[in-house]
Amino acid sequence: MKAVLLDTHSWAWSLSGDPRLSDRATSAMLRAETVLVSPISFFEIGQKTRIGKWPEMVPFIADLPALLERQGGGVAGLDQRICLRAAIMDWAHRDPFDRLLAATAERYDVAIISADAVFDGMVTRVW
Repeated sequence: MKAVLLDTHSWAWSLSGDPRLSDRATSAMLRAETVLVSPISFFEIGQKTRIGKWPEMVPFIADLPALLERQGGGVAGLDQRICLRAAIMDWAHRDPFDRLLAATAERYDVAIISADAVFDGMVTRVW
């Protein structure tokens, strides 16, 4: 694979060494020439730590941009095309974070690394 997009939880699990990150996902990340994270993942992690829904990410929150850089990852662009596609795509799933991630994977024509089967049928998912 040339490039992959990490779902927010996949990126978070890679930062914390969480064993829920599958071997196949880890292998795909290591084989990819480019590993991308959406800007929406920064927002999602920040939002969920602020409201107390993701306390295990609190130690990472201040250093997320530097941590991504140290991991060798890049930030996917988030533009008007991705936002509009996320809004209008024919998909019953309502989570705005997932919709933006799916639209980003589609726009970049890359697989998303995610444990969440909700992406199946919308974009290519590796897990």
